[in-house]
Amino acid sequence: MELTRIAEALKAGKVNDVKMYTEQAINNGLEPKVIISDGLMAGMNVVGEKFKNGELFVPEVLIASKAMNAGMEILKPLLKEGDVTSKGKAVFATVKGDLHDIGKKLVCMMMESSGYEVVDLGVDASPDKIIAAVKEHNADIVGMSAMLTTTMLSMKKTVDGLKENGLYDNVKVMIGGAPVTVNYAEEIGANYSPDSTEAVELANSLMGN
Repeated sequence: MELTRIAEALKAGKVNDVKMYTEQAINNGLEPKVIISDGLMAGMNVVGEKFKNGELFVPEVLIASKAMNAGMEILKPLLKEGDVTSKGKAVFATVKGDLHDIGKKLVCMMMESSGYEVVDLGVDASPDKIIAAVKEHNADIVGMSAMLTTTMLSMKKTVDGLKENGLYDNVKVMIGGAPVTVNYAEEIGANYSPDSTEAVELANSLMGN
């Protein structure tokens, strides 16, 4: 019963209800990993589908993601080693010269909700900064966002830099944003995703999850 309530509250973006039902589920002896998979994740998956189908919009997804994170904060300290396996580590950034953040933030939230460890480098991230983060975190995925045609070149520079540093073969490169196309992605040696839901699907397929 609590799991259904958690999922429903999450879909509605009711942060306090998600917290309350999550605590009730813990008090009733439910395993944290079950609460995550059958409560939080179940709700977030529906949100993702509705967003993809145009039934929900960015603000509603952001609110649902906040509710998801609120539930996770309660559960994280209770998780045992191996309870939740990370699907992989991903570094995300809006590229140099670009200050648009919402799309990238949404992708980060959806990726985290789907079980990825996410390092968000924020906006205006230079190729060197992105490459350094890929090295530092031993990332499986690097995701770049651009909302301006003029900043897309930074994506190519980053991919070239990954190749020069011998990192390209070990990391999956994902790009997206309004002016970005599948042809441009292929041209620079990256994978294209049109939105946050498909970004998760793309990541899963690249990682074999």
